[in-house]
Amino acid sequence: MSKELLVSYIPFTVTKTMIDESIKKNDGRLIVNGPLQRADAQNQNGRVYPKSILEREAVKYQSLIKERRALGELDHPDSSVVNLSNVSHNVVEMHWDGNGLMGTVEILATPAGNILKELFKNGIKLGISSRGLGSTQETQNGLEVQEDFDLIAFDFVSNPSTHGAFLSPLHEGIGLNAQRSKYNKVNRIITDILIDMK
Repeated sequence: MSKELLVSYIPFTVTKTMIDESIKKNDGRLIVNGPLQRADAQNQNGRVYPKSILEREAVKYQSLIKERRALGELDHPDSSVVNLSNVSHNVVEMHWDGNGLMGTVEILATPAGNILKELFKNGIKLGISSRGLGSTQETQNGLEVQEDFDLIAFDFVSNPSTHGAFLSPLHEGIGLNAQRSKYNKVNRIITDILIDMK
């Protein structure tokens, strides 16, 4: 089996009150927390991530968190490499709550981070999505992610594949036409925000 780019989305709910409190409490920085990924549950793309695999990858990801290199992008690229010019946030803490992989995310003062912050401030509902390389195998529970899975990053996206992945923010492919439509919608929102910032 060959590895492919696997992405999974979870809604990330951030309210205006949460934003205001975080900015006040953290010297102007926006820090949010919520679910990053869910184990043993089928996501919107029909994929299931076994808990043992996610636990292994979460342990490996802790080294990136400790080194402040657990960076993510605004939207999923078509690459297995985190593009520094599009980095919007950094995962600063991660832990398990049952089958939910929870995390704390700092929104960075980068161009993409500023767009992400403005999207949150304007009440845009976003999700967090894991991005990794791996293969899947068809089972009676859906497409199960296999042992060769390698977690790359958690990206903020407009359409999650993991149920309930919106934060209080693996990029899953959902069809080219649907992706283009969502890209155009997000692009319009970002353009409106940039125009308002001028």
